[in-house]
Amino acid sequence: MKRITKRNIIDYLDSRGFFKFMSDEAYLKFMYKLKMKRKLNLSDPQTFNEKLQWLKIYDRKPEYTTMVDKYEAKKYVADIIGEEYIIPTLGVWDRFEDIDFDELPDQFVLKCTHDSGGLVICRDKSKLDLKAAKKKINKSLKRNYYWIGREWPYKNVRPRIIAEKFMRDGESGELRDYKIFNFNGLPDFIQVDFDRFGNHRRNLYTTDWTFIPASNNSQYPFDENVKVVRPKKLDQMLDFARILSAEIPHLRTDFYYVDEKIYFGELTFFHGSGFARFEPDSFDRQLGEKIVLPTENN
Repeated sequence: MKRITKRNIIDYLDSRGFFKFMSDEAYLKFMYKLKMKRKLNLSDPQTFNEKLQWLKIYDRKPEYTTMVDKYEAKKYVADIIGEEYIIPTLGVWDRFEDIDFDELPDQFVLKCTHDSGGLVICRDKSKLDLKAAKKKINKSLKRNYYWIGREWPYKNVRPRIIAEKFMRDGESGELRDYKIFNFNGLPDFIQVDFDRFGNHRRNLYTTDWTFIPASNNSQYPFDENVKVVRPKKLDQMLDFARILSAEIPHLRTDFYYVDEKIYFGELTFFHGSGFARFEPDSFDRQLGEKIVLPTENN
């Protein structure tokens, strides 16, 4: 049985919108103190996590909403780097009841366009639990992800469901994420997630593929014994990251590498919603030094 803690209770209340009465600034200060065990400094932010919280409040551009919408972002990115790097969309719907599963292939992925976590992976349509899938998707459709973490770009994303082609790399046997952290348009390091549905771990690498013995989320430890092979097309992936993150203080550009081909994943403005615990703790400040905040808003 999961131990009941103050953090568990607050997370539960947060997920149900209990804190909607609070301003973004008050909410972020409250949650930062609870989750990070330290006071949030918005007047002179120094760490990576502090600066992400500052950006949530002060860096708000209309295009950011398009960039986080999992359907609209595909068109946005395709116009910049090309349609051939986009995972094929099999359909888009407003309601689960509108999905014609007979028209879908035996393998596919369902996800919601407006949040994080509303994901159903179907490896065999004949074994898909439609009741469970409907419950999960409908729960996500009712949620405005903005209220959990106050990530402003999500506030006005239209809730929809999309189906995508099921992807898996033939060599690794899984779909590995290559998440590139960019600071003011310059790729700095790459996070690689692996064994996501087993013993989920993540390793960090410099852009020249040197292993970084650190973690940007203590929930997912690194494993130096796992030698992730440098993608042959890493340079092209880095070029795409540079183009997509141009003139943005911080943006994480996520890609997949499947059978030696690059596919766009998603764009993320706030890694871990700015509440990720770093190991060592000094890594948080080290990355914070790389974010140059827009001076006109200070």
